Parts: sequence; C-alpha cells; structure tokens
Amino acid sequence: MPALWEQLAGARVYDLGQPYFTGMPHWPAHPPFLFGLTKRHGDTVGPAGNSSAADAMALGSHVGTHIDALCHFSCGGMLHGGHAVERLQSYGGGLEKFSVDTIAPILRRGVLLDVARVVAGDVAGGAEGAAPLPEDCEITPEQLEATCKTEIRHGDVVLLRTGWARYFEDARQFVNDTRLPGPGLAAARWLSARGIFAAGSDTVAFEKSPVASMPVHVHLLVESGVHIIECLNLEELAADGVTEFLFVGAPMKIRGATGAPLRPLAVVARD
Repeated sequence: MPALWEQLAGARVYDLGQPYFTGMPHWPAHPPFLFGLTKRHGDTVGPAGNSSAADAMALGSHVGTHIDALCHFSCGGMLHGGHAVERLQSYGGGLEKFSVDTIAPILRRGVLLDVARVVAGDVAGGAEGAAPLPEDCEITPEQLEATCKTEIRHGDVVLLRTGWARYFEDARQFVNDTRLPGPGLAAARWLSARGIFAAGSDTVAFEKSPVASMPVHVHLLVESGVHIIECLNLEELAADGVTEFLFVGAPMKIRGATGAPLRPLAVVARD
C-alpha cells in the first residue's frame, strides 16, 4: 500500500467529466437535467444558529458525461450475445441483462486520439490551434491511424477528441440539431478490432450524426460488446499532449439501467 500511495500522490489527475447544470445540453430523445433547492438556508434554524440547505435533481441516464451499458441498444430484437430482448425488459424494472450496475469500477489503460489536431494539421504547440472538427466530418480509420501515437491494447479505453467539448456551455451549439462529427462504421470496426473495453468522445452522440440506423452504436454495443462514453471533456488532456494514462471511472449503480452518469479521471505519472 505505501508504494501504491506514493505513486498516486505524485500523479497528475485530469477531470474528464462535464458539469451538470440547469439548461445543460442533452440528446433530444432524453429528458433534461432538472435541479433545484428543496430547502434553503434560513428555512429552519437550529438553536445554535445552524441551518442546512438541500436540493433535488432528476435526469436521464444518458445525460451529461455518461457510459452506455451494453443493453442500451439492440438489433433485430437481440442484445449483445444473441439474447432476445423482449423477455428481458420491463418499464418498471429496466433490463435484466447487461444493465449498467453490472459494469465493474473501471481502472484501465486509457489512450487519447486527438483527431481534431490531426485533421487541423496542427502538429505543434497546445490544443488552442486545433479547431473542432466540422459538423459533417466522419472520422475514418486512416485518421485514427494517423492520430494513434501509442499501441492500443486489448481492454483499453480509447477516447477520441473532436474538440466539441468547447461548445458544452452552449446547449444549442453543442447539440447542433444532432449534426455532429464522429466515427463512421469503418472507424468503429477499426476500434473494435483492437479488443478495447470502451470507446468515448466529447460529443453527445459519439458517432457521426445524424443517421437513423445508428450503425456505430449497434456495432460497438450489440455486435462487439464495447461500451460507449459520451460528453467527455478532453481539452486539458489534449493541451498537455497526454496520449496514455490510467483511466478511472465508476458509473452510478442503477439496477436495470441502460446507462449512468460517470465521473471519469485520467491519472498520469509525473516525470
């Protein structure tokens, strides 16, 4: 334990999560984030002048920085592994197979692919010069190859930076009527071929959008058993030129849920 603590104490920790706030962006098919005080300071005051405030919130399980459970998508009535979904779901109980509470806490090797930098041709300096990808950009296997600076290994968490995290405070611009850059099916197959545990990005949809059939979600979640993480903030990580790190995250343990909020961290050893 002392050796592990000494290593961690000297590490740099990057917060990859976006904040939750009233009016924050969300995919149109999912409910918004709702928040408010249920008790204000001064509503009740104790004998020593003490007072407490409290609040309540409501949100969809795919709002903000979150991870998709494998049961989030089906195709042809089948979940990942060929399980028929109809007898495994109910409105009150959720999904009985591959729900988000079955995802163990994640401590895995992470790899950042700064696609925005490669597409912008910005090979020097910080991330400021790497403009966000345009809304009609489909990330290709060739771009992933050009971006990859380190070996991707089985079980890794691979994160793609499009630069759209910069728009997160402006819900209209971030969601952009669901016109968003992201990997197409060929790039998704490039990722799954490497046996990764999860793929993530800084957009609300991960894949190039809009496309009604959602082929990347189907390929990763249903066909390949690869989790998807959305609405990440990868700006600081990219600005520091970090490409390899320890990815740490644990989704909320919601029984039967198809996804859950995630507070992901990138831990990097200092030189």
